[in-house]
Amino acid sequence: MPGKIAVRGAGPVGCVMALLLHAAGKNVRLVQRKAVQGKAPLKPIALSHASRLILERIGAWRALEATPISTIHISQQGAFGRTCLSAADAGVPALGYVVDYASLLNCLLSRLEDSGIRIETDSGDALLVVHAEGTSNALKEKNYAQEALVALVTTSPVAARTAWERFTPEGPLALLPLGGRYCAVWGMHPERAQALCSAPEAEFLLALATAFGGRAGQFVAVGERNHAPLALRVRPSRVGVREAFVGNAAQTLHPVAGQGLNLGLRDAWDLAQVLQDAQDPGEARVLQRFAALRRLDAMASVRITDFLAEAFLGANPLAGLMRGFGLTALDICLPARRFFARRMIYGTSALP
Repeated sequence: MPGKIAVRGAGPVGCVMALLLHAAGKNVRLVQRKAVQGKAPLKPIALSHASRLILERIGAWRALEATPISTIHISQQGAFGRTCLSAADAGVPALGYVVDYASLLNCLLSRLEDSGIRIETDSGDALLVVHAEGTSNALKEKNYAQEALVALVTTSPVAARTAWERFTPEGPLALLPLGGRYCAVWGMHPERAQALCSAPEAEFLLALATAFGGRAGQFVAVGERNHAPLALRVRPSRVGVREAFVGNAAQTLHPVAGQGLNLGLRDAWDLAQVLQDAQDPGEARVLQRFAALRRLDAMASVRITDFLAEAFLGANPLAGLMRGFGLTALDICLPARRFFARRMIYGTSALP
């Protein structure tokens, strides 16, 4: 039997990592010290087409009730300029799919059970420990001094297959279609996020309509709301002595452009490919190959999301004008639009 691999963390990336290794015939143990939470606060997840392909490989896709995204409409509040990305431009059936975190996790836990992989509390003697347990103090942190307000919103007409990304002076505002409604993910100052999270429904809907406008229809009701701090966290090295780090254990991104989990799933996929034929999964040469393989994709994703999180903030008219020209140029240049969409879907494998 191949050398034992312990995957620490039974979140989505850890579950996918264990299932990929199991499918490759590896002796894998999934470790989670705390009880796995089947229920969680509302947390919309935008899965790229590449993430769908990974989930299909482990047999987890069909059971998911995912809302496809055919078009992404990008604009900025109070200034001209917009662009639309379409699935047809990128050559894929959908640019992405929206699911709730709890639904995705429950689906993956079911696949673990079907595959005979039990969640244990001790990694034992492993030749390689894969860390997928989330953030830690070892990651370098950049605090955006913002929180993400997440809310489930009903509109008239109902949400279809268009996702909206609107850059406002206080932070990016995304509307992600999910089962006929929208999950709003809105970056803003912590005090305002906390106030709007508990504000009366009419007050919240008015604030949302003022920031977003009427493109998505009329906001008529709001359901569950929560908020969480936003920060960029990056581990200086994604490998150690018989250790590898994937997902949020390697990097935690700002939610703008929805790259965080997708990047983590690409981490898991590449590590599984590197370990496919490795006799000793914890050998330094093997782990350095994984680190080199992930370097460009991770670095580019960190820089793109960090740039988008900060470049569109503020109400400076000149900055708004320059951003408007950039959005308009992207909209009229099909090759650039296609490349940007495919980069967001596939990572650096979209590079020529």
